[in-house]
Amino acid sequence: MHHRWLRILVVGGCLMSLPRFSDSYGSTAEAAPPKALPHPGRSVVIAKNGIVATSHPLAAQAGLDILKAGGNAADAAIATNAMIGLVEPMSCGIGGDLFVIYWDAKTKKLYGLNACGRSPYKLNREVFAAKKLDEMPETGPLSWSVPGCVDGWEMLRSMFGTLSYDKLLASSIQTAEEGFPISEIIAGYWSGSANSLSKWPDSARTYLPNGKAPKVGEVFKNPNLATTYRAIATGGRDAFYEGAIAEEIVRFSEANGGYFSKLDFKDHTSEWVQPVSTNYRGYDVWELPPNGQGIAALQMLNVLERHDLKSLGPFHPDYLHLLIESKKLAFADRSRFYFDPAFGVPPTKELISKEYAVKQAARIDMAHAAKQVVPGDVDAKLAHGDTIYLTVVDKDRNCCSFIQSNYFGFGSQIVPGNVGFALQNRGCLFALDAEHPNRLEPHKRPFHTIIPAFVTKDGQPHLVFGVMGGDFQPQGHVQVLINMIDFGMNVQQAGEHPRVQHTGSATPTGRPMSANGGGVGHEYGIPAETLKVLTDRGHQLAAPGGAFGGYQAILIDHKNGVLHGGTDPRKDGCAAGY
Repeated sequence: MHHRWLRILVVGGCLMSLPRFSDSYGSTAEAAPPKALPHPGRSVVIAKNGIVATSHPLAAQAGLDILKAGGNAADAAIATNAMIGLVEPMSCGIGGDLFVIYWDAKTKKLYGLNACGRSPYKLNREVFAAKKLDEMPETGPLSWSVPGCVDGWEMLRSMFGTLSYDKLLASSIQTAEEGFPISEIIAGYWSGSANSLSKWPDSARTYLPNGKAPKVGEVFKNPNLATTYRAIATGGRDAFYEGAIAEEIVRFSEANGGYFSKLDFKDHTSEWVQPVSTNYRGYDVWELPPNGQGIAALQMLNVLERHDLKSLGPFHPDYLHLLIESKKLAFADRSRFYFDPAFGVPPTKELISKEYAVKQAARIDMAHAAKQVVPGDVDAKLAHGDTIYLTVVDKDRNCCSFIQSNYFGFGSQIVPGNVGFALQNRGCLFALDAEHPNRLEPHKRPFHTIIPAFVTKDGQPHLVFGVMGGDFQPQGHVQVLINMIDFGMNVQQAGEHPRVQHTGSATPTGRPMSANGGGVGHEYGIPAETLKVLTDRGHQLAAPGGAFGGYQAILIDHKNGVLHGGTDPRKDGCAAGY
């Protein structure tokens, strides 16, 4: 994890160095912990006509070019996603799924898009029993579900877009053919996957030129992905699901122990869904309902709203204790009640109600970290992650909150044939327990981690944002919002502020909570005094460092008619505006 952004701050026009964690951890200074970093490491990007924010500059530029050419937020999001699928291929691509929350300026309404793929028709739990497997494999053909990304593009484009695929994909096709230089953080991700990619010849041929992961500054080309994009530019979504691309994937699957059939691709559909919300201190926070985990953020906010966090400040141990304990409660519910609504009725309304939050908040012991947490009392009849997040707001104030992922880095690790992209491993998030509501069944959507977010105030769009990163995502959403709403940080500072992450909760695959209550990861910059109090309360603190997501956001300033963009220095990207 890169933390260049924490070491130098601008204060009063002077450069000031922050101590490294090894210096501050042993500090015995009596001064009160600072309430916030004095200034963000990056400036807020402020623009009038439009902003695109994501984790690679070439992708942000591709989207911005579409806005400048007259496209809207939906058009720019697709172009941005196509480019980032090329330049950050471990995190996303057309072998994965996507979810969107979209504000349409004309109708003044929010729309939700679930573009998640389903399990193969031929795959069932008996297959795993015969193989003597009691958990879904994390990689390989048995971890596959149908990629939903391209159908999601088409749903978004046909509903709100204005441009054709040949315009939206032109920049990505050219870049795939001519090549692009590998950026710093992405090079690290790539190197970490080299061993697993080398086990599959097509993966190695696509992503390991000369048998190695490309290094920082090296130019990488992907002509096979250019060919695939060109087919979509000409034939649309059907070129993917009913043409040569699906045929190549199915051919590879049949030859390598997979269970895909042509019918799995032909029958694939995405779905428009109604976003759900809770009100947090006057702001309506919107997420998508299950099969995703977005409502965990709403559950946490409802519990935390019952406390005066503003008076505590972002480094106060009481605040961080409440944050961690509220996460444990929400994730206990997540392990039991979040699943494909086509196979039951998740109790979403009950889980995000203020009444339920009262009962949940009463379960928190302020003096002790919970070691075991069971799901809340809700009528059950009603049970790693590499991702990219991008956001776009255009001149008309159409707003797109867009998240897309392979799940693990390079997903299943498999490039099927000559398609130029890796297939996701989302299927590994199914449970094999026959009684679990998220159990594997044919043609079913797995529990999903990726979640876009949106905030409205007084019925108008206020903040379009997301924080990628597997289980961290709801925790990241909550921390960013509290940084802004309770602690008064701007859109950039809210994303740069040091984060904490609880791990070890029960999972939607049936794995129980860690016996010791799980661990708490934290970034550099949290005072030693705060960490000591958390340890004294029983939290199992890990050494500093690790993965704490990637944040992008655009705030709409209606009074001045401008946009404020923030982007995460933990990634290679930027917010680009005009």
